[in-house]
Amino acid sequence: QVQLVESGGGLVQAGGSLRLSCAASGLSFSSYTMGWFRQAPGKEREFVAAIRRNGITTYYHYADSVKGRFTISRDNAKNMGYLQMNSLKPEDTAVYYCAASPAYFNNYYSAPGYNYWGQGTQVTVSS
Repeated sequence: QVQLVESGGGLVQAGGSLRLSCAASGLSFSSYTMGWFRQAPGKEREFVAAIRRNGITTYYHYADSVKGRFTISRDNAKNMGYLQMNSLKPEDTAVYYCAASPAYFNNYYSAPGYNYWGQGTQVTVSS
C-alpha cells in the first residue's frame, strides 16, 4: 500500500523559511515522478515543483511564482522528498501536498497525472 505523509508546515513570517518533508512508503521514490502542489482557500490546486528522472538524467521543474525561492529534492536512500521554501510571501499560504506517479510524463504540472497523494500540510505566512 502506497502512502505519502507530509510534514514541516507551520506559521512563519514573511521572508522566512520552511522545509517540507514527504515520507513515502510502498514505492521506490527514486523511479517516481514526485510533485508538490498547493491549494489556498477558494482556489484550485496548483503546481509548485516537480522532480522526475529519465534514465540517468534528473529534471527539476518549478512554477514561475516560486522559481528562485523554492527547491525540490529527494533522498532516494531514505525514500524522502523535500521542498525547501525560502523568502516566503503571504501569497504562499496554502495547504501543500506531495504527490507521486510511477510514470515519466510531460504534464508533470497537472494534478490528474499523479496517482498518489499525501494528506497535506498547512503553510501560513504572515505579513
